[in-house]
Amino acid sequence: MREGIDELRVWTENWLLNLNISKCKVISFGRTVDKSHTYNITDSDVIPIDRVNIIKDLGILTDEKLTCRDHIHDKINKGLIKRNFKYLTVSTFVLLYKNMVRSHLNYSSSVWSHYRKGDIEALEKVQKKATKILPQLKHKNYTERLIACELPTLHFRRIRGDMIETYKILSGKYNRSATPTLPVAGPAVTRGHNLRLHKFRTRYDLRKYYFTNRVVNIWNSLPSSVISAETVNCFKSSLDNFWKNQNIIYDYQSDIQGTGNRSEIVVR
Repeated sequence: MREGIDELRVWTENWLLNLNISKCKVISFGRTVDKSHTYNITDSDVIPIDRVNIIKDLGILTDEKLTCRDHIHDKINKGLIKRNFKYLTVSTFVLLYKNMVRSHLNYSSSVWSHYRKGDIEALEKVQKKATKILPQLKHKNYTERLIACELPTLHFRRIRGDMIETYKILSGKYNRSATPTLPVAGPAVTRGHNLRLHKFRTRYDLRKYYFTNRVVNIWNSLPSSVISAETVNCFKSSLDNFWKNQNIIYDYQSDIQGTGNRSEIVVR
């Protein structure tokens, strides 16, 4: 491992991309983490690399247990419209909220989206508080406020985002070498559309609710008319039309209806 780190340092120097060693960190992931190993970078001296429990990569805070709890809490603190804007119409509020707050809450949600009820509710509270800013909606319940603003729940937005990412992966919109593997069931399975996915049997919730496993039932429940869309925008439009009567759009405690268990379970 130490030789690999030194080779990386030499490679970066050859390409004039010198490492800032003070910013290099070590983090180990797993249910049981062995922190006894130390790692060094050999420069003019042997410099130890600091070990951390949480690291930020591409804007996402990840901890050694892969819970992403710190990332979720960080996003919860982004809802600050009221501090700067006091008098808002519904249309102005929606515009500001989508650009200044919801964009943070949705960023890379397919990576960190969590299944715990407490985390789902904590994220939803940001939107609950934000929609109470408008005096004309203050005394309505959360669902009524969302309908008035034509804003879906954040829980629904994350599920919708999962489907969009799944479509992009399976339709080749991304470079396949840089995406997670989504195993297609193949022609032997005759029910549903031709891009049905296998679902793997898992032992732990962390794996059960990981992106490649949690999207299977919902993706397999979509009709061919939706998944066969030629462009991302067409897919979004078809998906929204297919789901237009789902309760989860305005009720975050609901689930996507009509998914069932239409997936072939594979033991690995």
